[in-house]
Order: sequence, then structure tokens, then C-alpha cells
Amino acid sequence: MAPVTSPILHASPQQRRRTRAALTWADLLETIGLAWSSLVSNRLRSALTMLGVIIGIGAVITMVTIGRGAQSQTEQQLKSLGSNLIFVQSGVAATNSPASQGAGSATTLVWDDAKAIAHAASSVAHVAPVLNLRSQVVLGELNTSTMVVGTTPEYQPVRDFLPLTGRFFNQAELDRADRVALLGQTVVDSLGLTPSSALERTIRIRGEAFTVIGTLEFKGVNSFRDQDDQVLVPLTTMASRIVGVNAISGISLDSISVSATRSSEMEAAQYQITNLLRLRHKTMFPRQDDFVIRNQADLVSASNSVANIFTSLLGGSAAISLIVGGIGIMNIMLVSVSERTREIGIRRAIGARSSDILRQFLIEAVVLSLFGGVLGTGLGVVASLIINAIFGWRAGVAVDAVVLSLGFALAIGVFFGAYPANKAAHLDPIAALRSD
Repeated sequence: MAPVTSPILHASPQQRRRTRAALTWADLLETIGLAWSSLVSNRLRSALTMLGVIIGIGAVITMVTIGRGAQSQTEQQLKSLGSNLIFVQSGVAATNSPASQGAGSATTLVWDDAKAIAHAASSVAHVAPVLNLRSQVVLGELNTSTMVVGTTPEYQPVRDFLPLTGRFFNQAELDRADRVALLGQTVVDSLGLTPSSALERTIRIRGEAFTVIGTLEFKGVNSFRDQDDQVLVPLTTMASRIVGVNAISGISLDSISVSATRSSEMEAAQYQITNLLRLRHKTMFPRQDDFVIRNQADLVSASNSVANIFTSLLGGSAAISLIVGGIGIMNIMLVSVSERTREIGIRRAIGARSSDILRQFLIEAVVLSLFGGVLGTGLGVVASLIINAIFGWRAGVAVDAVVLSLGFALAIGVFFGAYPANKAAHLDPIAALRSD
């Protein structure tokens, strides 16, 4: 009788490698099947074990989405202030005291400063001087406390404020100091008006009658204040009839809003404005500047930094529950090893290697964690979509958080399943068979 030989002995090295790979995949699939059968046989325990991972990943994705949505909303609010904006504020006046005053604490800017910036700064497109005063606005028996803003027609292109109804005041009305006004939407609502019915109505500000010539489009609330809670009047009218106090060298201002010609010219415009105002105010070193300059890019950058920290804190806090879920997986796998000691002994007796036992229990832990991760991802995505719909955010779902969370779930399964799997793999087969 001819001896029986294995075909693999006569195969080429390449064929042998393919055969070994096929056997390895077959073993792996068999191990996955055994692991899945073990998990399905204890459905309730498996579901409760996955709960920590489900909640953890769902919380991470939701918290990161909330942080990103808040960041996006803040950016939109800052951009709604205008395009390529630079803010020049009065204050931080030079004094003999070592403690300087804050921005807006002293009136150091005048209208002539704004005119000089518009004339001499080549990187500047538009300049709008601003004089603010919070005052009561009266219409018949209704009244509201609002911010009255004295400015020029340049305020419209600088701050991107377009009239919803009516029109903006013009240069002739500014020169004549006419008593005309534009109302923000919050003021319109507070006075019981509508954008169309507000036109040509007469309101009173500090006893002075003003004719409403327009209403402003809706801007919303930003981190500074409600942009719709204001009344715009000509700067000359503001200075002569409402404030009543002018600087010796001209009309005093609270701030100057400047728009650069383009975003690439922001730094150049800021440099030109700084040098010009230092010359005009004679605040050369070592005297301290009596004005403060901030640009829109700096505000967005600062806002993004805060939002990133906020998002990291939220995501980190939620990630703690993932660690707790991993500890739960380790605990259940240790219990499973104790319960299946005899099964492990039988498998070792019929030829299973330590690596087979190790792989089986490790796969069980990974399947628990990954399946919980998939369910948690679904929960997080649904929660994110609901939150975006409620708050009207356009941030969408944090895709990177989804990918990182799933990767973290896999890592948790491997990390917290390694010890129970190693313990199962190194059980003494004889002792395992003798166990009840």
C-alpha cells in the first residue's frame, strides 16, 4: 500500500504560505464564531456590559458636537459684526498712577481722529466714528431702555448694517444734525411696532423728537450685546442734542470702527492706525497709549481658543465613562473565565493551544467593546442631529470624534480584555478539568 502524503509537502513555498494563511483565517473565523456564541448565550449580561461603552461613546460624540456647535455659532456672531473689522476704543489713558484704566474708561478719541484715519491710512476702506449712550426711547405710552448710537453713514458698510425698511441717513442729514433715527428690531418690537409701521413715526430720546426713517435688518445677539437693541442717529445730532458734551478739540467718541480694504491688509491697517494715533495724541514711548486696538481676527482666534478648551473638557469628561465601561468589560470577562474554567480545560485537552484560548477571550472583549461602540455612535449621531436642529447650528456631526471614539472602543476592548484573556490562556489544563 502506497504511503499517504500531504499535498502541502509537495507544494511550492508560495502555495504553502497561501495554505497557512487560509488555515489562519479559518481558525480566526472559528474563534470569532465561538466568541459570538458565548456572548449571545448571555444576552442580558452582555448588554449590561456594553452599556458603559454605549453611554461613553454617545456622550463623547454629543459633547464634542455641542462644543463645535458653540464655536461655530460664536464665529458666525463675530463675522456678523462686519468684514475685516478693526475696533479702536478710547481708554487706557496715560496717568501718573502705575495702574492703567481699561478700554472705554476714558474718552480719548475724537471725530477728527476718525477723519485722519480715513484720510491717511491707505489700508483702510471705511471708517465709522461711534458715540454711545444708553437712554430711554419713548413712543406714546410705550418706552424702552436701549443703546443710542451716534455715527455717520459709513457705519452701514463698516458694520454691514442694511436697512430692512426705509433708508439710512445721508451725509446732508449728518451735516445738518437732523433728528432722524433708525431702529433695531428689538426696539421695534419693544415699542409695539412692525418694520413697516415704524416708518415716519416720531419717537422721543431725552425729550428730543426724532423721525424714524428706517429699521435695521435682524443681526441677533453676540457675545458682546444684542445688536438689534439699538437706535442709530447722526453723530452730530447725538453730540449736540443728546449727549450735550463735546471734547475741546471736537466731538468725543467712545470708539472708531474701521474696515480694512481686504483681510490680508488687516495687520497693515492696524499698524497705520496705531502710528497715526500715537502721533496725534503724542503718546510716544515711554508714555502709554490712550487707546486700544483689537481686530476681528484676534477676537475669532481668542473665541476659538476658549471653545477648543471647552470642547476638550466636555469630551474628556465624557471619555471617563468609556474608561468605566472598559473596567466593566474586564470585570465581566474575569467572571466569564471563572465560570468557564472546565470548558477551557476540555478545549486544552483536545488540542487547543494557549494562543487559541487567549484569542477567543480577547475577541469576546473586543466584540463587546466594538458592538457597544457602534451602538454608542448611533446614539451620539442621533443626539447631535437633535441638538443641531434645536439650536439651529450648522456644525453637523463631529466625524473625527466618531472615528476616534470607535478606535478608542477597540483599544479599550484590547486593553481591558488582555488580562482576563491571558489569565484564561495560562490556566493549568489538569486543574481546569478537575474544576466543577
